[in-house]
This record gives sequence, C-alpha cells and structure tokens, in this order.
Amino acid sequence: MLKNKDIIDEKDKRLRTISKEVVFPLTEEDKKHINDMIEYLTNSQIEELAEKYQLRPGMGLSAIQLGIPKRYFVVVHEYEEQKFDNYIIINPKMVSNSMEKIYVDCGEGCLSVNREVEGIIPRYARVTIEGYDINGNKIRVRGREELAVAFQHELDHLNGILFYDHIDKNNPYKDSDKYRAI
Repeated sequence: MLKNKDIIDEKDKRLRTISKEVVFPLTEEDKKHINDMIEYLTNSQIEELAEKYQLRPGMGLSAIQLGIPKRYFVVVHEYEEQKFDNYIIINPKMVSNSMEKIYVDCGEGCLSVNREVEGIIPRYARVTIEGYDINGNKIRVRGREELAVAFQHELDHLNGILFYDHIDKNNPYKDSDKYRAI
C-alpha cells in the first residue's frame, strides 16, 4: 500500500521531468503502480481510512509523483458520498476545452506540495482528454468543473509543471474577477 512518503516532494527535481510515452502492453509493475494509486486516492478520500493510514486527501496522482517518468495518471473522483469513478489515462492529450475558465476557490492542492499556496490557477471549465486505458484501448473522457481541474493538474505533472507555476508571482489573485470560482 502506498504511503505519503512514497509520493515525491516538490523539492525533488524529478517532478520537473517531462514524462515519456508509455509503450503497450503495460508492464506488471505499471499495473501494480496504477492499482496502488487507485487504492491510495480512494482511501485518502474516506475520512476514517485517511486517519487510520495517515493519508493526505487527494483525487489525482501522476506516475512521476512516484518517481516514474511515464505518461499516465489516475484520478479518483467522489461523485457521491463514498462512491467513486476511477479514471486511468495513459498517454493523455487534451483534445478540446471550453472557452470558460474557472479556478478552485479554496486553492488547488497537490500531494507533492506539503504547504499552503496562495493564489488562483485559471483552468478550463470543461476539457476532453484522449488517451488509452490499461489494456491499450483508445479512450476519450470529458471532465467538467473539479474533474476538469484534476485532469489539467495531472496533465501538467506529465510535462514537469506544478500547479503554482500558473500563479502570477506579483499578483496571486490576478484576474480572479474574470473567472468563475468553483
């Protein structure tokens, strides 16, 4: 089972790596990492389990956050109390996005960033991602609101970008009146 210590910290230079495309079939090791990521993210969103295993709550993890420079991520979205949809997207590409931009009102967080970060991160309100499932089948996934934010956040990781790179250093809340808070 993954622990907080298995997730690399923002000080680790590997987080700035541009991850490489995955070749199919997936290795057994990659499949295990994906299952571990799903388990961590699910348990981290269930309060009793998060406390029991001392997990930081999160809804997404990219392979690079485990030190694996491969283009895949997992998002576990709680759509109803303790009911989750799992998104495993390998070699993802954003193929379309809305004109509308949003930001997370209370700020974005990241399992690799163990501190509060002030400022807004403008994100597309809706995105469509294409990629592959764990069996190498082509998939297309649409995300709205918080799911769209999670997809964009994880996609950034695969390109060596951390969420706070999007914050204006001189004016962290710049243009907050132009975007919708969620």
